[in-house]
Order: sequence, then C-alpha cells, then structure tokens
Amino acid sequence: MSWLPLARRSFLSQVGSGVSAVFAATLAGGAATLQAQSTGRGRPQPTRHAQDDWFDQLPGRHRLLLDTTTANGLGSALLYANNFLNSSQTGYSLKDSDSAVVIVVRHFATVFAYNDAMWAKYGVTMSQRINFNDPQTQQPAKINVYNSASHGAALPSLGNTLDAVLKRGVHLAVCQLATRLFSGGLAQATGGTAEAVYNEVVGNLVANSHMVPSGIVAINRAQERGYTFASVG
Repeated sequence: MSWLPLARRSFLSQVGSGVSAVFAATLAGGAATLQAQSTGRGRPQPTRHAQDDWFDQLPGRHRLLLDTTTANGLGSALLYANNFLNSSQTGYSLKDSDSAVVIVVRHFATVFAYNDAMWAKYGVTMSQRINFNDPQTQQPAKINVYNSASHGAALPSLGNTLDAVLKRGVHLAVCQLATRLFSGGLAQATGGTAEAVYNEVVGNLVANSHMVPSGIVAINRAQERGYTFASVG
C-alpha cells in the first residue's frame, strides 16, 4: 500500500511544477505587456507637416496656446498673454523669449487679425456680420479697435493692444476657413470677387500672423507640438 502516497507525491510534484511554469509564463507575459505599454510601443505618433513647423520655430520652452472665437475673447486673450509674460518675468525672472505664446483667432475673432487698412475699407460690413460695434462710437467699427490704445478699459484687453503684445513675441494663428467665408461676404457686399478680397485680406494681416487651414486644426497641431491649451472665448 506504500505506493499510493508515493504516487500522490509524484503527481502533486508534477502538478506543482506545471502550475509554477504557467504562473511564471503569466508573469513574464504581464511584464512584457507592461513594458510595451510603458515604452509606448504601438501608440500612434502624430504626423508632422512642414506647414506647421512655425510652432516649433518660436523661441521659448514654455508654450501656451490661447483659443478665441469672439471679439471679447480676443480682447481677453491679449490681456492674458500680457499677464502670462509679465508673471513669467516677475515670478521666474524669465525673458519674453523664454515663452512661446500663440493666439488662435477663428470664427468671429478672425477679422481682428486684419490691419487698419482692411477695417477702413470693410469695417462696417465686418462689424455687422459679427454683431460688433466700436465701444467708443457705438457704431460699426472703422478701425481695428484692438490696435487702439485710446480704447483702454472699454475693451476686455484693458489697453493691451495687438501691436504691443505682438512686439513681445506673441503670434497669431489666423483661421483660413473663416477668412474665406468673410471674403465671400465682403465681395458680395462690395461687388468684388471672393478670391480678390481673400488675397487682399491675406496681404493685410497684422504682424506675426500665420494663416492656418482652420483654427480648430491649429489647436490640434499646436498641442501635438507641446503647447498648453487655454480656451478664452
């Protein structure tokens, strides 16, 4: 009868070895999976496009993207950009060139990327289309009010003009899609052609402006290149 305990011990030993082997294999497989996940193996990487390289060409390791869609939103973005640069200077002793700040101007904010010549020519129509009046005159704007220092606290920018902020190194990503739509409306109102108006407007953008396929695409591309996103309005 002594063979029964021996057989049982042999069987249990074999089972134990098998379980240990399976357990070890499971651990190894889990470790391999974790390693693959930690190294990002299989994770899709964004395709880089040369037309977006300007995001990387801006100096500064601290990257901020401000998204605007309205007239008031752009004013707030100018204020926030100025605050960001000032706070970086006072709190961290950084220079303006240590930061890369981009303001996306899309939807109704787009027209404020056009210079005073365009506002003198098309300002009434543009103001009507975005339902905006010059706060000083309460009439459709005939100047780019965000380049007017005299407006001061009448605008959300609180006197921080486009010119002043752009001279500090801030750049604009201007929505081409919205510009196309505005150009069509301006052409209809003035008897011109959409293509001619579009080319005229593109040739009269404020400094540091980059025409992008659309503002929403610029938001995606900038974040792929390490910009922190802030929605302003």
